[in-house]
Amino acid sequence: MKKVKNLSESSFLMLFFACISLCFLLGGVCMPDRGDMFSGLGAILSSTAKVSTNYFAVGGYAATFLNMALVGFASLALFRFLKATVNNVSTLAFLLTLGFASWGINILNMWPTVLGVVIYGLVKKEPMGSLANAMLFSTGIAPIISEMLLRYPHAEAVGFHWAGVLLALAVGFVIGFFLPAGLSNSPKVHKGFSLYSAALPVGMTAFLLQAVLYKSLGVELPAAPAAETLQVASALAVNVFCAAVFGLCIVFALLLGCTPKQYWALLTAKDQVSSVSASMGNAVMLMNVGVYGLFILAYYDLVGASFNAVTFGLIFCMLACCNSGSHPGSVWPIMAGYAAASFVFGWLSTLVGGTFVQAVNAQAILTGLCYANGLSPISSKYGWQYGFLAAVLHYCMVTTVPNLHGGYCLYNGGFTAALVCLLLIPVLERFCRTKQEKLAAKVQ
Repeated sequence: MKKVKNLSESSFLMLFFACISLCFLLGGVCMPDRGDMFSGLGAILSSTAKVSTNYFAVGGYAATFLNMALVGFASLALFRFLKATVNNVSTLAFLLTLGFASWGINILNMWPTVLGVVIYGLVKKEPMGSLANAMLFSTGIAPIISEMLLRYPHAEAVGFHWAGVLLALAVGFVIGFFLPAGLSNSPKVHKGFSLYSAALPVGMTAFLLQAVLYKSLGVELPAAPAAETLQVASALAVNVFCAAVFGLCIVFALLLGCTPKQYWALLTAKDQVSSVSASMGNAVMLMNVGVYGLFILAYYDLVGASFNAVTFGLIFCMLACCNSGSHPGSVWPIMAGYAAASFVFGWLSTLVGGTFVQAVNAQAILTGLCYANGLSPISSKYGWQYGFLAAVLHYCMVTTVPNLHGGYCLYNGGFTAALVCLLLIPVLERFCRTKQEKLAAKVQ
C-alpha cells in the first residue's frame, strides 16, 4: 500500500484503469450465462449499434461484461503503448469509453476512428502520447462505423463484406483525422461550462455524416432498436456489481489516507476543481469514485430505472467526470432539475392533451441526465439555482437532438449540454453575478 501511496498521478490512474477493467472481466466470469460469453461477444461484434442498443439483449450479460473488459484493457494499452501522460481528461475519456462499451462501442468498431487519429498524428508530426485521449474520444461515433461495416445502405444488417469494411475504414479515417482540430476548439464554444467537451465536435461530425450519407443521397435512415429490447435487464446484477466496485474504491481510498475532512473539502469547494487527483490527491479522487458512484446508483434505484445494459453503462459515463470536479455536491441541482422538469411537464402535458413520454425514469431521460451532469461547472460558478435551470433546459432538448445526428452520436447528451451552454452562458454573463462576485459584494 505504501508503494501505491507514492505513485504519481499518471501511474495511479493507470493502475485504477487496470483494476476497473479487471473487475469487469471477473464480473463476466461470475454471470450465470458465462457459458455463452464468447458466442455472445460474437453477436455483439456482428450487430449494429445505433442508439440505444442494449448489449444485454444482443449478446447476454457475460458477453457485455467481457466486451467492457476488453475495451477497458484496449484503452489502457493505448495509454501505455503510446507513453501518454494520464490525467483527469484521460479519466474522462477512459470511463466514457468503458461505459459506452455496454451499448454502442465494441472491441471491433472502436479502431477505425482511432487509426484516423493516428494518421493525423503522423501527418502533423505530433507525439502519439498527446493524442491518446483524442483516440478514445473519437469512439463516441462508433455506431456509425458498425453501420458502415454491417448495413449501409440497406435497412437491415447484411453482415461483413469487403465493401462494408472499406467504407467503415474510410469513414473512420476521415472522422479521426479531423477530430483533433474540433477537440481543441470546443472549449472556446462552451467556455468550459460543459465537462463533456468532446461531445460538440463528435456530435457535429455525426450531424454532417447523417446529412451526407443519408439525407443527401436519399438513403432511408434505419430505425432504432425496438423498445422491447430495453426490457432485458437485471437490477440485481447491476446493483451488486456496482456496489462492490464502488465500495472497494471507498475502502482503498481510506487505506490510502483519505480522511472525511479531505473529501468534505472537495464537496464544499467554492470553485470547480478542474483536476481532483492533481490538486487534492489520488486518494481523494478514488474516494470520489466510490461515493459519487454510489450516489448515481442510488438515484437510478430511487427513480425506478430499468437496469439494462444502457443504464448500466450510463453509471460509468456519468462517473467519468469524477476527476474533473463533478461530485454529489455539484451534481444534485442537475438531478433535482431533471426530476422537477419531469413532474412539471407531465402535469402541463395533461392540460394541453399531450402524450407524455418523458417521465423521470424513461430511458431517454435517464440517458439525458447522465450527460446533464457535465453542466456542473454552472452550479459551481453561479450557484445551485442556475445548475437547476440548466438541467431543465437540457431535459427539454435532449430527446430532440438525436434528430440531428440520426442516433449515431453516443455523446448525444454531451452535445445537448454544449447547446445549452450556447443558449444560457451569454445570458448568465450579462445578467447574473458569480458566487465569488456575490461574496465580494457582501464583504464590501
